[in-house]
Amino acid sequence: MKTLKLLFLTLALSATTLTTQAAEPTIPTQKQVAGYYHHQIGNTQITALLDGTNYLSPSMFKGLSDAEKTEILKKYSAVNEKGIQTSVNAFLINTGKQLFMVDSGAASCFGTHLGSIYNNLKASGYQPTQVNGIFLTHLHPDHVCGISNSGKANYPNATLHIAKTEYDYWLSPNTVKKLPKDKQAGFLATVEKIKAALAPYEKAKKIKVFSDKSLSFGAVEFKPSFGHTPGHYSFKLKTDGQELVFIGDIVHSHTLQFDQPETAIEFDIDPQTAVQTRLKHFAQYAKDGQLIAAPHLPFPGIGHIYRQNDTSYQWIPIHFKD
Repeated sequence: MKTLKLLFLTLALSATTLTTQAAEPTIPTQKQVAGYYHHQIGNTQITALLDGTNYLSPSMFKGLSDAEKTEILKKYSAVNEKGIQTSVNAFLINTGKQLFMVDSGAASCFGTHLGSIYNNLKASGYQPTQVNGIFLTHLHPDHVCGISNSGKANYPNATLHIAKTEYDYWLSPNTVKKLPKDKQAGFLATVEKIKAALAPYEKAKKIKVFSDKSLSFGAVEFKPSFGHTPGHYSFKLKTDGQELVFIGDIVHSHTLQFDQPETAIEFDIDPQTAVQTRLKHFAQYAKDGQLIAAPHLPFPGIGHIYRQNDTSYQWIPIHFKD
């Protein structure tokens, strides 16, 4: 009888212990820190700003079978049920006298998973009013929507620099007439986003359209990289004997399009030209050991291109520096 009483008492105490343990509060997980990274080139500070992480359907990448895509993703430990991972980045250039920006992110144009660049710029130690100029590689909404919000300029003291070919393609009323009918609605929806973003700068007369004949602005050189869009440009910064090229959207995946650079993406307006641009620029950047900054490679999107063999490349991100 005493043995049974002891047994029941032990079980009761164990149950109380389990209940007490279960009731204890758990330690909550924390959100990611603000997305900015400072990188020094001579006397110029480059700051990468993260807008957010996006995931693309594998079907958007053209020219590879599903099996080939899976094999490449496995090789780079990049298999993800959400899709093909891609960042959305923008970059600041602090020359000490001027503060420039390259691209501006998507803001609210694609959902709440993007749109952090404006806040990350402030978290990085700068203020939006300090930005003097914004270089737009092209006018896709994930690069241009971040310049304004609800009809007001996010960077009221900045002048926009846009290629004439790009500006005319999106804003000319004749462009849509040349498109297949099934493409016209999507094109016009994109144009509305572009017009809304540009509107406060148009009103303030703070848009400068550059032509192929004016290929420099101080330490910034305009570098044609057509294909993804008709007027897509990259920008080369030269400072203190060093260079950095802001390549724009010549590449969207650090896995598929480095391993197989002839892989186009659905967003390319001229896929064949986009592929030729990527092949040409990859070969040159790898040969020169060029430092590049990319809006759709894993944050901070700064690094080098390494040539593995005659057909494949590899993305080599910069090492962290404090």
